[in-house]
Amino acid sequence: MDIGRSPIDREEQIMAWSTSQLADLAGTTIKAVRHYHKFGLLDEPERRTNGYKQYQVAHLLRLLQITRLVELGVPLAQIASLGRADEAIRVLDAELEATVGRLQRIRGELALILRHRAPAELPAGFSEVAGELSDADRSLVMIYSRVFDESTTNELKRMIQNEPRTGADDEFQKLSADADRATRRRLGELLAPVINRSHEEYPLLRDPGSKAPRGAAFAENTMVAALRDLYNPAQLEVMYRAHLINTGATEQLNALETALDAALPAPRED
Repeated sequence: MDIGRSPIDREEQIMAWSTSQLADLAGTTIKAVRHYHKFGLLDEPERRTNGYKQYQVAHLLRLLQITRLVELGVPLAQIASLGRADEAIRVLDAELEATVGRLQRIRGELALILRHRAPAELPAGFSEVAGELSDADRSLVMIYSRVFDESTTNELKRMIQNEPRTGADDEFQKLSADADRATRRRLGELLAPVINRSHEEYPLLRDPGSKAPRGAAFAENTMVAALRDLYNPAQLEVMYRAHLINTGATEQLNALETALDAALPAPRED
């Protein structure tokens, strides 16, 4: 040790780096260093008399910490707000755990979609029953899942899983808009007990409006609009007939028949 040199001489020997040297030493870029300054992560160093920055060991250590955390995926905002590396790592680990769980859940859903060749747009859990649904039914399920809460949607899924399709179901799906009244009446009578039994076995489906986050009125208006758009007039009449039969609305059923009679074309006169 040269004790004969002055303190000023010893200060001149203190290691200092330029921006490019610091960036190179930390394995990053000048642009990144400037960005960390702007973000408030890295303190600005003192400047020499010629105006050049002179970075010290503390700057290097902080820059190495920042670049390592960035490599691990810690967002800059978290590095800035948390300060301590271990806190940032704990937050990142929790986020990654949630992300891994979400990705595993998605992989499980994708496996079911591929196995059952189900439409990807169906809500989670419906891939296994997609084959039981018509195109209109699938569309209705998609809307249903957004209007009612998860418990009601799960009840609908359970019903589809447990209730086998009947000949009446298939006939209803294929019912043309110009089906005759006798067919519409017969189908309504066939489906009424099926619907009634479903309501008894799956109570949440009796009054789904009570489980609608946006309110019963909004849910009813949305589902009515969906039904009108997805099913033809003959199918809608069959649904209405089944509903009237189940509720014992004899007067309304008679009124329906009267309205249909009135809509018939007048007999031609020879």
